[in-house]
Amino acid sequence: MITGLIITYNEINHIKDVLHNISFVDEIIVVDSFSNDGTVEVIKSFPNVKLYQRKFDDFTSQRNYALSLASNNWILFIDADERVTPKLQEEILEITNRQKDTKDAYYFYRKFFYKNKPLHFSGWQTDKNFRLFKKDKCSYKSERLVHETLNVNGTTGILKNKLIHYSFDDFSKYKKKMISYGKLRAKELHQKGKKYSLFKLIFKPLYKFLYDYIIRLGFLDGKKGIVICYLNALSVYSRYPELKKLNRNNN
Repeated sequence: MITGLIITYNEINHIKDVLHNISFVDEIIVVDSFSNDGTVEVIKSFPNVKLYQRKFDDFTSQRNYALSLASNNWILFIDADERVTPKLQEEILEITNRQKDTKDAYYFYRKFFYKNKPLHFSGWQTDKNFRLFKKDKCSYKSERLVHETLNVNGTTGILKNKLIHYSFDDFSKYKKKMISYGKLRAKELHQKGKKYSLFKLIFKPLYKFLYDYIIRLGFLDGKKGIVICYLNALSVYSRYPELKKLNRNNN
């Protein structure tokens, strides 16, 4: 038995497709952060989906709350912009139907799509996350507020088939998301006692862009690579003005 978990906020472009996509699981739970774009109305049109609403604090808190609601031990936790392919679905069901010889958590490699076209490099070629795991062995680390990390008290594995990731719909939406991630990362750094640095403000975003564009072969993705590498570097840049503000407010 599998519980599918999704956290949402204004996912009107994805919510219907993702709910259809994971309809093979035994229970679907959506935790929504009070969307105002029609997402909630779409969720309510699926009678088999359980909807909960909770104010968004950070990604880790939201995910752990969703996890607490699950009735089953096997968890499939995906984002609204991710899709399980038919072959990946077969692999998931084969593992979860086993009586023994299973890992406690499984990484999924993800294939990044830029406006419905695959992105082959730009730092995304080795992207992977835990998406299938056992509830009694796992939880999200409280100190991570963004790019949340699953703490696995047990064994791990990697599935062969990739998860599709439709992360980039348009420039402005992705830019807004990257800046939001940067600000949450700043909050993490502040909680760890880190201080604002002009050197890091200049050097780290530049390094991120050059690393993804040159070392991680972003230039082979053409114009798409330039855009993605720039926006990922912007996320790094946005940490530091926010960290400076948090440092100042704490004094």
